[in-house]
Amino acid sequence: MKIVGVAACTVGIAHTYIAQEKLENAGKKAGHEISIETQGTIGTENKLTPQQIQEADIIILAADVKISGRDRFEGKRIIQVATEIAVKSPNKLIEKAEEVVKQKQ
Repeated sequence: MKIVGVAACTVGIAHTYIAQEKLENAGKKAGHEISIETQGTIGTENKLTPQQIQEADIIILAADVKISGRDRFEGKRIIQVATEIAVKSPNKLIEKAEEVVKQKQ
């Protein structure tokens, strides 16, 4: 499964990058391709390409604030959660993404 997403917290520092790391580790551990873009105080990093978004089976938005470029994900399956969920329960979040993708097939 291919997963892409965005992490963005209110301050744009710690939780943004912790959420990215936890999600990427959990996704890889489960055998998925995963890329998480961060939108923090220093701007956007690991910006998702249009190809990555197009090929994605699901989008995970771990965000406490409005993210820029959300329209890029129009028509895709999206799970949106607070960054706290991605930080505290990344494996469960990946399992939830797997369930959503299976249901929609």
